[in-house]
Amino acid sequence: MKDSLAHWLALRERLDAAARSMTLTQAVANALPRGREIRILDLGTGTGANVRFLAPHFPGNQRWLLVDNDPAVLADVPRRMSAAARDRLTTVSYVTRQLELGARDAPEIFNGCDLVTASALLDLVSESFVTWLAERCRASDAIALFALTYTGRSTCSPAEPEDDWICSLLNRHQKQCDKGFGPAAGPDAVACAERAFVEAGYRVRRESSDWQVPPEAGELQHLLIQGWADAASEMAPAESARIADWLARRRAHVEAGRSRIVVCHEDLAALPSLG
Repeated sequence: MKDSLAHWLALRERLDAAARSMTLTQAVANALPRGREIRILDLGTGTGANVRFLAPHFPGNQRWLLVDNDPAVLADVPRRMSAAARDRLTTVSYVTRQLELGARDAPEIFNGCDLVTASALLDLVSESFVTWLAERCRASDAIALFALTYTGRSTCSPAEPEDDWICSLLNRHQKQCDKGFGPAAGPDAVACAERAFVEAGYRVRRESSDWQVPPEAGELQHLLIQGWADAASEMAPAESARIADWLARRRAHVEAGRSRIVVCHEDLAALPSLG
Protein backbone atom coordinates (compact mmCIF):
# COMPACT_ATOMS: atom_id res chain seq x y z
CA MET A 1 0.00 0.00 0.00
CA LYS A 2 2.81 2.41 0.88
CA ASP A 3 4.66 1.64 -2.36
CA SER A 4 1.44 2.24 -4.32
CA LEU A 5 1.02 5.66 -2.68
CA ALA A 6 4.56 6.69 -3.60
CA HIS A 7 3.94 5.44 -7.15
CA TRP A 8 0.70 7.44 -7.40
CA LEU A 9 2.48 10.57 -6.17
CA ALA A 10 5.22 10.07 -8.75
CA LEU A 11 2.69 9.60 -11.55
CA ARG A 12 0.80 12.77 -10.70
CA GLU A 13 3.76 15.09 -10.07
CA ARG A 14 4.15 16.26 -13.67
CA LEU A 15 0.40 16.81 -14.07
CA ASP A 16 0.32 18.75 -10.82
CA ALA A 17 3.14 21.01 -11.95
CA ALA A 18 1.46 21.72 -15.29
CA ALA A 19 -1.88 22.54 -13.64
CA ARG A 20 -0.77 24.92 -10.91
CA SER A 21 -1.41 28.66 -11.04
CA MET A 22 1.77 30.52 -11.88
CA THR A 23 -0.03 33.80 -11.16
CA LEU A 24 -0.58 32.84 -7.52
CA THR A 25 2.87 31.24 -7.24
CA GLN A 26 4.45 34.50 -8.36
CA ALA A 27 2.21 36.59 -6.09
CA VAL A 28 3.37 34.57 -3.10
CA ALA A 29 7.00 34.76 -4.22
CA ASN A 30 6.73 38.54 -4.46
CA ALA A 31 5.28 38.76 -0.94
CA LEU A 32 8.02 36.71 0.72
CA PRO A 33 10.72 38.55 2.69
CA ARG A 34 14.04 39.42 1.09
CA GLY A 35 17.52 39.55 2.54
CA ARG A 36 17.23 36.60 4.91
CA GLU A 37 16.46 32.91 4.98
CA ILE A 38 12.80 32.11 4.29
CA ARG A 39 11.09 29.58 6.57
CA ILE A 40 8.40 27.44 4.95
CA LEU A 41 6.08 24.77 6.34
CA ASP A 42 4.76 22.14 3.91
CA LEU A 43 1.80 20.16 5.25
CA GLY A 44 1.01 16.66 3.96
CA THR A 45 4.23 16.79 2.01
CA GLY A 46 4.23 13.24 0.62
CA THR A 47 7.54 12.82 -1.18
CA GLY A 48 8.16 16.58 -1.38
CA ALA A 49 6.66 17.47 -4.77
CA ASN A 50 5.42 20.82 -3.45
CA VAL A 51 8.97 21.79 -2.50
CA ARG A 52 10.33 20.72 -5.85
CA PHE A 53 7.78 22.86 -7.66
CA LEU A 54 7.84 25.98 -5.50
CA ALA A 55 11.47 26.34 -4.40
CA PRO A 56 12.87 27.41 -7.80
CA HIS A 57 10.28 30.21 -7.93
CA PHE A 58 11.11 31.60 -4.49
CA PRO A 59 13.93 34.01 -3.63
CA GLY A 60 17.10 33.39 -1.65
CA ASN A 61 17.87 30.70 0.86
CA GLN A 62 14.96 28.59 2.07
CA ARG A 63 14.49 26.31 5.06
CA TRP A 64 11.57 23.89 4.73
CA LEU A 65 9.83 21.77 7.36
CA LEU A 66 8.14 18.85 5.59
CA VAL A 67 5.34 17.26 7.61
CA ASP A 68 3.46 14.06 6.81
CA ASN A 69 1.91 11.21 8.79
CA ASP A 70 3.35 8.49 6.53
CA PRO A 71 6.91 7.39 7.36
CA ALA A 72 7.23 5.43 4.12
CA VAL A 73 6.72 8.42 1.84
CA LEU A 74 8.88 10.62 4.08
CA ALA A 75 11.66 8.06 3.75
CA ASP A 76 11.57 8.61 -0.01
CA VAL A 77 12.04 12.38 0.28
CA PRO A 78 15.89 12.42 0.40
CA ARG A 79 16.25 10.42 -2.80
CA ARG A 80 13.80 12.55 -4.72
CA MET A 81 15.14 15.82 -3.32
CA SER A 82 18.73 14.82 -4.06
CA ALA A 83 17.92 14.33 -7.73
CA ALA A 84 16.17 17.72 -7.86
CA ALA A 85 18.98 19.48 -5.98
CA ARG A 86 21.49 18.55 -8.66
CA ASP A 87 19.49 20.72 -11.03
CA ARG A 88 18.05 23.68 -9.16
CA LEU A 89 17.55 23.39 -5.39
CA THR A 90 21.02 24.38 -4.22
CA THR A 91 19.70 27.08 -1.85
CA VAL A 92 17.16 24.81 -0.14
CA SER A 93 17.54 23.00 3.17
CA TYR A 94 14.85 20.87 4.73
CA VAL A 95 13.95 18.59 7.61
CA THR A 96 11.11 16.07 7.73
CA ARG A 97 8.77 15.35 10.60
CA GLN A 98 6.25 12.56 10.95
CA LEU A 99 3.11 13.98 12.52
CA GLU A 100 -0.63 13.32 12.64
CA LEU A 101 -1.82 16.77 11.68
CA GLY A 102 -5.42 16.00 12.58
CA ALA A 103 -4.51 15.82 16.26
CA ARG A 104 -3.59 19.53 16.21
CA ASP A 105 -1.17 18.83 19.05
CA ALA A 106 1.96 20.42 17.58
CA PRO A 107 1.07 24.08 16.93
CA GLU A 108 4.74 24.95 17.32
CA ILE A 109 5.38 23.80 13.73
CA PHE A 110 3.88 27.12 12.61
CA ASN A 111 6.18 29.26 14.76
CA GLY A 112 8.35 31.62 12.75
CA CYS A 113 6.99 30.51 9.38
CA ASP A 114 6.93 32.97 6.52
CA LEU A 115 4.80 30.64 4.40
CA VAL A 116 2.48 27.71 5.10
CA THR A 117 1.71 25.63 2.05
CA ALA A 118 0.22 22.33 0.93
CA SER A 119 -0.78 20.58 -2.26
CA ALA A 120 -3.85 18.38 -2.74
CA LEU A 121 -4.67 18.52 0.98
CA LEU A 122 -7.57 20.86 1.79
CA ASP A 123 -10.33 18.69 0.32
CA LEU A 124 -9.21 15.85 2.61
CA VAL A 125 -9.40 17.77 5.88
CA SER A 126 -12.40 18.99 7.86
CA GLU A 127 -13.88 22.47 7.83
CA SER A 128 -12.92 22.89 11.49
CA PHE A 129 -9.33 21.99 10.66
CA VAL A 130 -9.28 24.60 7.88
CA THR A 131 -10.49 27.21 10.37
CA TRP A 132 -7.81 26.16 12.85
CA LEU A 133 -5.21 26.29 10.07
CA ALA A 134 -6.15 29.86 9.16
CA GLU A 135 -5.92 30.87 12.81
CA ARG A 136 -2.46 29.29 13.16
CA CYS A 137 -1.23 31.05 10.02
CA ARG A 138 -2.53 34.39 11.30
CA ALA A 139 -0.89 33.87 14.69
CA SER A 140 2.45 33.40 12.91
CA ASP A 141 1.87 36.20 10.37
CA ALA A 142 2.45 33.60 7.67
CA ILE A 143 1.39 33.77 4.04
CA ALA A 144 -0.54 30.70 2.88
CA LEU A 145 -0.63 28.90 -0.45
CA PHE A 146 -2.77 25.81 -1.04
CA ALA A 147 -2.61 24.17 -4.44
CA LEU A 148 -4.67 21.63 -6.33
CA THR A 149 -7.76 21.41 -4.14
CA TYR A 150 -10.47 19.29 -5.77
CA THR A 151 -13.66 21.23 -6.55
CA GLY A 152 -16.10 18.39 -7.24
CA ARG A 153 -16.14 18.55 -11.03
CA SER A 154 -14.60 16.38 -13.74
CA THR A 155 -15.20 15.65 -17.40
CA CYS A 156 -14.29 12.61 -19.44
CA SER A 157 -13.99 12.32 -23.21
CA PRO A 158 -15.46 10.31 -24.84
CA ALA A 159 -18.36 10.82 -22.46
CA GLU A 160 -20.40 8.01 -20.94
CA PRO A 161 -23.98 8.45 -19.66
CA GLU A 162 -23.00 7.61 -16.08
CA ASP A 163 -20.06 10.03 -15.80
CA ASP A 164 -21.91 12.73 -13.84
CA TRP A 165 -23.58 10.14 -11.61
CA ILE A 166 -20.23 8.57 -10.76
CA CYS A 167 -18.83 12.04 -10.00
CA SER A 168 -21.73 12.81 -7.66
CA LEU A 169 -21.16 9.53 -5.79
CA LEU A 170 -17.45 10.33 -5.52
CA ASN A 171 -18.25 13.74 -4.05
CA ARG A 172 -20.60 12.22 -1.49
CA HIS A 173 -17.94 9.65 -0.60
CA GLN A 174 -15.28 12.31 -0.14
CA LYS A 175 -17.44 14.34 2.23
CA GLN A 176 -17.99 11.24 4.39
CA CYS A 177 -14.30 10.35 4.38
CA ASP A 178 -12.31 10.90 7.57
CA LYS A 179 -8.52 10.97 7.23
CA GLY A 180 -8.05 11.78 10.89
CA PHE A 181 -9.36 15.35 10.67
CA GLY A 182 -13.10 14.69 10.92
CA PRO A 183 -15.50 14.53 7.93
CA ALA A 184 -13.70 15.99 4.92
CA ALA A 185 -14.65 19.36 3.43
CA GLY A 186 -14.38 17.70 0.01
CA PRO A 187 -15.58 19.87 -2.90
CA ASP A 188 -16.47 22.68 -0.47
CA ALA A 189 -12.89 23.03 0.73
CA VAL A 190 -11.79 26.04 -1.34
CA ALA A 191 -14.85 28.08 -0.39
CA CYS A 192 -14.39 27.03 3.23
CA ALA A 193 -10.73 28.08 3.15
CA GLU A 194 -11.58 31.43 1.60
CA ARG A 195 -14.08 32.17 4.37
CA ALA A 196 -11.68 31.08 7.10
CA PHE A 197 -8.73 33.13 5.84
CA VAL A 198 -10.82 36.24 5.14
CA GLU A 199 -12.20 36.03 8.68
CA ALA A 200 -8.60 35.70 9.93
CA GLY A 201 -7.70 38.96 8.20
CA TYR A 202 -6.22 37.89 4.86
CA ARG A 203 -6.76 38.89 1.26
CA VAL A 204 -7.60 35.72 -0.63
CA ARG A 205 -7.01 34.98 -4.30
CA ARG A 206 -8.23 31.88 -6.13
CA GLU A 207 -7.42 30.50 -9.56
CA SER A 208 -8.31 27.29 -11.37
CA SER A 209 -5.63 24.61 -11.59
CA ASP A 210 -7.39 21.86 -13.51
CA TRP A 211 -5.69 18.56 -14.26
CA GLN A 212 -5.55 17.85 -17.98
CA VAL A 213 -4.96 14.09 -18.17
CA PRO A 214 -4.00 13.16 -21.75
CA PRO A 215 -4.39 9.78 -23.47
CA GLU A 216 -0.71 8.96 -23.02
CA ALA A 217 -1.13 9.07 -19.21
CA GLY A 218 -2.88 5.72 -19.37
CA GLU A 219 -1.59 4.27 -16.12
CA LEU A 220 -2.70 7.30 -14.14
CA GLN A 221 -6.09 7.28 -15.88
CA HIS A 222 -6.59 3.62 -14.96
CA LEU A 223 -5.81 4.35 -11.31
CA LEU A 224 -8.06 7.41 -11.33
CA ILE A 225 -11.16 5.74 -12.73
CA GLN A 226 -10.64 2.66 -10.55
CA GLY A 227 -10.57 4.92 -7.51
CA TRP A 228 -13.77 6.62 -8.66
CA ALA A 229 -15.46 3.27 -9.18
CA ASP A 230 -14.39 2.03 -5.75
CA ALA A 231 -15.74 5.16 -4.07
CA ALA A 232 -19.01 4.96 -6.05
CA SER A 233 -19.46 1.30 -5.09
CA GLU A 234 -19.09 2.16 -1.41
CA MET A 235 -21.81 4.78 -1.73
CA ALA A 236 -24.18 2.73 -3.91
CA PRO A 237 -23.46 -0.98 -3.38
CA ALA A 238 -26.78 -1.95 -4.95
CA GLU A 239 -25.56 -0.36 -8.20
CA SER A 240 -22.34 -2.37 -8.37
CA ALA A 241 -23.20 -3.94 -11.75
CA ARG A 242 -23.93 -0.55 -13.30
CA ILE A 243 -20.71 0.87 -11.89
CA ALA A 244 -18.69 -2.10 -13.17
CA ASP A 245 -20.17 -1.67 -16.63
CA TRP A 246 -19.24 2.03 -16.61
CA LEU A 247 -15.71 1.16 -15.48
CA ALA A 248 -15.31 -1.40 -18.28
CA ARG A 249 -16.30 1.18 -20.89
CA ARG A 250 -14.01 3.82 -19.45
CA ARG A 251 -11.13 1.31 -19.36
CA ALA A 252 -11.75 0.51 -23.01
CA HIS A 253 -11.39 4.20 -23.89
CA VAL A 254 -8.09 4.35 -22.00
CA GLU A 255 -6.75 1.20 -23.66
CA ALA A 256 -7.71 2.54 -27.09
CA GLY A 257 -5.72 5.73 -26.42
CA ARG A 258 -8.73 8.01 -26.87
CA SER A 259 -9.50 8.92 -23.27
CA ARG A 260 -9.02 12.46 -21.96
CA ILE A 261 -9.94 13.44 -18.42
CA VAL A 262 -10.17 16.86 -16.83
CA VAL A 263 -10.29 17.01 -13.03
CA CYS A 264 -11.11 20.47 -11.72
CA HIS A 265 -9.00 21.99 -8.95
CA GLU A 266 -8.33 25.42 -7.55
CA ASP A 267 -5.27 27.06 -6.03
CA LEU A 268 -5.72 29.52 -3.17
CA ALA A 269 -3.31 32.15 -1.85
CA ALA A 270 -3.91 34.03 1.39
CA LEU A 271 -1.86 37.22 1.57
CA PRO A 272 -1.51 39.82 4.33
CA SER A 273 -4.31 42.36 4.44
CA LEU A 274 -3.53 45.76 2.95
CA GLY A 275 -5.16 47.60 5.78
